[in-house]
Amino acid sequence: MMDDFSGKVAVLTGAASGFGLACAHLGAQKGMKLVLVDVQPDALAAVERATKAAGADVLALQVDVSDAVQMEHLAHQVQERFGAPHFVFNNAGVAGGGLVWENSVQDWRWILGVNLWGVIHGVRLFTPMMLEAADRDPLYRGHIVNTASMAGLLSPPNMGVYNVSKHAVVALSETLYQDLALVSDQVGASVLCPYFVPTGISQSERNRPPGLAAEAPTRSQMIGQAMSEKAVSSGKVSAADVAQRVFDAVQGRQFYIFSHPQALRPVQNRMEDIVQARNPSDPFAHKPELGQALRRSLRGQDLT
Repeated sequence: MMDDFSGKVAVLTGAASGFGLACAHLGAQKGMKLVLVDVQPDALAAVERATKAAGADVLALQVDVSDAVQMEHLAHQVQERFGAPHFVFNNAGVAGGGLVWENSVQDWRWILGVNLWGVIHGVRLFTPMMLEAADRDPLYRGHIVNTASMAGLLSPPNMGVYNVSKHAVVALSETLYQDLALVSDQVGASVLCPYFVPTGISQSERNRPPGLAAEAPTRSQMIGQAMSEKAVSSGKVSAADVAQRVFDAVQGRQFYIFSHPQALRPVQNRMEDIVQARNPSDPFAHKPELGQALRRSLRGQDLT
């Protein structure tokens, strides 16, 4: 259990917005040494200034988390500057929707690259550093938090590529938790599964690399984008609220972290579907008008 965050080293990807930004501010308040990682240079510079002004010792690096070489360089710089981190938040993520057969190869490479490979690189590079630190120091405590989504526990329609990336992060995180328990009592893991929280993720396209440029959006992708923006922007739980839950989970060695525990009923329904070998439940059973509107829109009967 990590009882005291003061002086501890935190690596946070996606640190310039959303949950990463909120955790960076909270980490600075708690006296942590921060490694801030993001692909957006201006936003990264802004959070670097803010956290330094709050008194934090900061290393800010522009990194594409999907790139193995850049992530290896990041790990080396962290080791050189601070040594092994105590808290790693593999948080960087992007969104994408549309009917699953309509996503291009570029869509799959971009979204899986950031959402899944970014987490894979964070786990494969920082876990050995943390375990080595634990071997050297019986008082060392470390924790890895991977950001998934409620879409990693459900399979909402018209969000296939995003769902796939987040289901993989949940599986990776659950396996990491079990693997760590085999070898150490000093390093733990959690998975963050937020629901709709205003973070800016619905504007992810601003960060798509030129080499993976999007094709002209399909009807389903435009509908998915509009629905995502509406749902995310209407969220009542803030990124700061979620950041506090993340730190509480790290302190208490809690694995599953939810922004909206009340949204777990559909997860229970999905588990019951699996156990009872019944067909997947209607994801719009609680709000059938949403399902009806989506069907009409996708079938060209209504563009709203």
